Amino acid sequence: MNGNPGSIVMPGAGHAEVPAAGFPGGIGSVGQQGQEQMPRITFVEHNGSVHCVDGTAGKSVMMTAVENGVPGIDADCGGECACATCHVFVDQEWLARVGAASEAELALLDFVDGKRADSRLSCQIRIDDALDGLVVRLPEFQH
Repeated sequence: MNGNPGSIVMPGAGHAEVPAAGFPGGIGSVGQQGQEQMPRITFVEHNGSVHCVDGTAGKSVMMTAVENGVPGIDADCGGECACATCHVFVDQEWLARVGAASEAELALLDFVDGKRADSRLSCQIRIDDALDGLVVRLPEFQH
């Protein structure tokens, strides 16, 4: 536990096996106190550490990472799509659900070391109910 509510950290080497969907407490389910649960986002660090955090609809994946102390998301520009320090790889099964990158985002990603077809800037991905269970992986180096 890293001390952040709703966050689970599992250290390990390589890529962790993380299911793309089906995390307990997804949208529409009722928690132990009868409260509706928030969309769950899973961040997998390059070293395999896993951080599962509750997101808020309307916030960006980047802001969710920052608010929950997920390492590797620097967010230097504060979510203005100007620095690429929130670069992530979106798991294949989630690419269609997060939507396509804008031209401005694609142009910025062209300057990122290690850019891949599944690269996105997490500041440009808005959380909604359809992203409950989203899995993103962090590259080895952010800049």
